[in-house]
Formats: sequence, C-alpha cells, structure tokens
Amino acid sequence: MHNDLPKIFYFINELNKDHIKKLEKNIAIIYRNYSIQYDEKKIIEIQKICKKNQNKFYLSNNIALVKKLKLDGAYIPSFDKSLSTLKLNRKKIHLLGSAHNVKQIIEKKKQKMDLIFLSPVFKMPKYKNYLDIKKFNILTKHFNQKFIALGGINHNNLKKLRILNCYGFASISYINNLLTKNP
Repeated sequence: MHNDLPKIFYFINELNKDHIKKLEKNIAIIYRNYSIQYDEKKIIEIQKICKKNQNKFYLSNNIALVKKLKLDGAYIPSFDKSLSTLKLNRKKIHLLGSAHNVKQIIEKKKQKMDLIFLSPVFKMPKYKNYLDIKKFNILTKHFNQKFIALGGINHNNLKKLRILNCYGFASISYINNLLTKNP
C-alpha cells in the first residue's frame, strides 16, 4: 500500500469543484481548515470528486473521520504530538505529518508517518525563517524517511526541487495559480 504514495499534494481549505476536477490524477488533495469544524457532508462531496478523478484524498487532523469515511489517509500537523496514530490499522490509512525542525521530525517518526512535510523550504512573505536547499538536505539526510518539500514553491524555484532530498512536493498557491490560469 505504501508504495502508492503520491508525490504531489495540493492543500485546500474549501471546496472548489472546478479546481479539483482540473487536477491531474497524480496530485493528491489535503483538506485542511483549522478555522471551522469539519462538515461531514462536504468531506464526502470532496471524497466523491476525488474518487471520480482518481485523486488521493487526505483530511487534516481528524483520524476518526478519516476512518469513518474510509479516506486515503490523514495529515497530522506539527502541533499534534499524540501517539494515537500507533494504534491504527496502517494497511488502510496513510499518515502524513508536518515538521519544521529536527525535534518535530523525530516526533513525526515516533508517530510512524509515511511522509513528512518539511517546511518552509523557500522564502515566503508570512515567515521570517525558511530552510532553503542546503539546510533542507542536511536535515533530511539524517533520517531514513520520505520527505515532502513544502513552502514557498513557485514557478521560479520549481526546478530547485530536483536538488532537494525529497520524495515530492506540496503546494497551496503554486497549484492554485496554475488552476486559476487554466480555465
């Protein structure tokens, strides 16, 4: 099961059917919205669109709902340090986690994450600090783990991903901009 992990992830915080329908099937969706309580009907609607388009679908920080709806997996943010993930039937659920430093990488390894999203890789307006290529590669080299590059990815630095020690990448604005430009 874990050989079929996607290499490209698109974060969404609302349902935009047109955007999801435009995605190539190799791009997975992560629904993450911390400002609202999840609406199960909306999650099911996203799941149906993803299934039809053959996109993997992950839900952030709600393993109970992931299990109930039989989603592809859960995204566990860096602030979630719970070890409840160890009790899951891992044959049916992928676990994705985020980290920003060595301590958080170690926590995500303890939680048995299939992929760790390491961010921010590139400079972003809302963050003062970012890893850049050298620090990202130094951090990832010391762990036997698949990493996803996240943060600040845009058209100008997309080629830099080739020199990162990463399994794939995740984006919000880069993919969103592509979908908006291609009606």
